Amino acid sequence: MDAADAPAWVVLGRAPHGATALLLDADGGESRRVELDEGDLASWIAELEAADAPRWVWNDTARWYAPLLAAGVRVARCHDLRLCHAILRDSALVDREAPLRSANGWDAAPHVPDDDTPTLFELEGPAKRTGLPDGADDALLEFSRQRAVVAGARDHGRLRLLTAAESAGALVAVEMRAAGLPWDAAVHDRILVETLGERPLAGGQPALLAAAAARVREALGDPSASLDSQPKLLRSLHRVGVLVESTNRWELAEQRHPVIEPLLEYKKLSRLLSANGWSWLGEWVADGRFRPVYIPGGVVTGRWASSGGGALQLPRQLREAVRADPGWRLVVADVAQLEPRVLAAMSGDTALAAAARGRDLYAGIVDSGAVASRQEAKIALLGAMYGATTGESGRLVPRLRRAYPRAMGLVDEAARTGEDGGVVSTWLGRTSPAPSSDWSALQSRATEAEASRSDETRAKRWARDRGRFTRNFVVQGTAAEWALAWLADLRTRLAAMPPVDPAKAAPRSGPVFARRPHLAFFLHDEVIVHTPEEHADAAAQAVSEAAASAGRLLFGGFPLDFRLDVRIAETALKD
Repeated sequence: MDAADAPAWVVLGRAPHGATALLLDADGGESRRVELDEGDLASWIAELEAADAPRWVWNDTARWYAPLLAAGVRVARCHDLRLCHAILRDSALVDREAPLRSANGWDAAPHVPDDDTPTLFELEGPAKRTGLPDGADDALLEFSRQRAVVAGARDHGRLRLLTAAESAGALVAVEMRAAGLPWDAAVHDRILVETLGERPLAGGQPALLAAAAARVREALGDPSASLDSQPKLLRSLHRVGVLVESTNRWELAEQRHPVIEPLLEYKKLSRLLSANGWSWLGEWVADGRFRPVYIPGGVVTGRWASSGGGALQLPRQLREAVRADPGWRLVVADVAQLEPRVLAAMSGDTALAAAARGRDLYAGIVDSGAVASRQEAKIALLGAMYGATTGESGRLVPRLRRAYPRAMGLVDEAARTGEDGGVVSTWLGRTSPAPSSDWSALQSRATEAEASRSDETRAKRWARDRGRFTRNFVVQGTAAEWALAWLADLRTRLAAMPPVDPAKAAPRSGPVFARRPHLAFFLHDEVIVHTPEEHADAAAQAVSEAAASAGRLLFGGFPLDFRLDVRIAETALKD
C-alpha cells in the first residue's frame, strides 16, 4: 500500500464468517472495507501492522488481542472502545449533552478470559457474553462519537492522552497474561511445607497451622473454639476479656493477652493456605507460569483489578517462587512514594517536590523541619491524602498544611467538593462518580426543619466519608495515569530490543515474547520485566527512562523525579 494511502486507524468487527475491517484515513473517513475469513485475519493484521502500524480500533482488547498473541502477532497501538467509552461517558470535561453519554450499549462489563486458548469467532464469544456491540459499523459509529467528544471537550489534549494510555494498558494486560509471570512450583511447594507443614490429606490441616490453632484454643480455654467464623471467634475473645470489635490484625495487635500472638500467627498461616496454598498453586500455575487475569480500569479511580488468582496481592513470602527462566533475569522495579510525588506535581508544590528530589520523600519532609521523624512524615502525608482527622494524623496534618500549602490545599479542596456532593477529576480527566440518590436524599432531608438528630449525624458522617473518597480519588487516579504512561513507554522500549538467538528462547512465554524482554507483572507502582540475561542492563535502563518519560508526559518540566528501586535478579524476593 502506498504511504499516502496507509490507514491511520483500522476498525474491526465481527462478521458472519469472520471479521470486517474498515480502513480509515487520517480524518477518520472510510477508505476501504475488507471482509476476512477467520483463518486469514491474524496474517492480514500482521502484514498491515508491519507495513503501516495503524491504531487498531475494537470493542474490547481482551476479546481481540489474546488470540492474535497466541498466533504470534503483536500490535503496537489500539483504541479500546469499551474502556474509552467509560472514561468519556463520566468525564466532567465532556459536554453533558454529548450523544455518547446515551450510547448505553457500550456500558458493558469487561471480558474475563476463561482459558488460555482463545479463538476469535467462537459462537458464544466474549462480545456476546458481555453484551457489547460487535459489528464493524457499530464500532465505527462509537469511534466517531468518541472522536467528536474528545475534539469538543475542555482540555481535549488530556482526554486524548488518557484514552491512549488506557488503551495501551489494555494491550499490556493481555500481553502479561499471554507471557505469564515465571513461577517455580517446586519452590512454592517448599515454602508452603516450611511455613505450614506437609500438605495434608483432604479435609485436614497442615501440622504447623493445626499447632497454631491448638495454641489459640488453649489460650482461650476452649478446645472447641471456632477460629474461622468471626462472630464465634469474637464471642470467644470477649469471654476472656479481649473486647475487640473485629478480628482485624491491627486491632488485635493493640491488645495484651496470651491469645493474641498465637491468634495472629494462625490468621497469617490460614490466609496463606486459603489464598496461595496448594489449591491455588494447582489452579493458577501451569508450565512454569502464573497467568492472572488483569482488568484495566477495574477500580473506579482507574487502578487495575484482577479476576481470580490474587495477582494484586502477591505475598512477600512467595516472591522467591517468582523465578526467571534459565539464561534469563528479572528486572524488578518499584516507585518510592508514588502517590505523594504525584500530589506534589499535580498541585505544583515546589516545596514538596524539593523534599522528594533524589531521595526518600518522607526523609525530605523531616529535613524540611515540618515533622520530627520519618514515621511522623508518613503518617501525616498518608493521613492528608486519605482524610484521617483523628489521633496522630489529626495532630500532624496541620503541620503539613503550613509547610506544603499547595499540596494540602488540593486534597482539602477535593474533600470539600465531595462533601458538597460534587465530582472531582484526575489530572487527565477521569471523573469520580456522582453521589448516590440515597446520599443526596439524606443530605436534603438533614437540612429540613423536621430533620431528626439522627438524620443530621448520619448526613454529616456520609458527607465526611464522601469527602475522604474524593480527596484520595484525585491522587490515586492520577498516580494510576502516571503508571499507565510508564507501562506504555516501557512496553515500546522493550519491544525495540533485538530478539535473542532461538537457542536462548523462553518458549513458555509464548511466540511473541519467547525471545524478547517483556513485561511480566504490574502492581500499581511496581513492574517486573522478564528479560534475556544479555538484555538485563538495557531493560533496567529502559524501566528508569520510561518512568522519567512518564513524568514529563504528564507534568511537563515540573521539577520532580519519580525515584525507583531497580534491581536485576533471578527471583523477585528482595535481599
